[in-house]
Amino acid sequence: MKTIQKFALNTVIAAMLLGLAGCAGMSAQGQNTAVGAGIGALGGAVLTGGSGIGTVGGAAVGGLIGHEASKPNRR
Repeated sequence: MKTIQKFALNTVIAAMLLGLAGCAGMSAQGQNTAVGAGIGALGGAVLTGGSGIGTVGGAAVGGLIGHEASKPNRR
């Protein structure tokens, strides 16, 4: 892996960890949304070779899945 790619990956990981540290006072749904967005961003970046659009798209899809998965069931 190139040095710049390693640096970018480490920066993204550090940003995710710092962002998740701020989730302590959030609701469960908010936490699941944030975690889903982080996992989705990482997955999108890996699947698209670090493409910015892939990373943002993955974050959006992951956040949506995390948000919807934690909604209470209403019947």
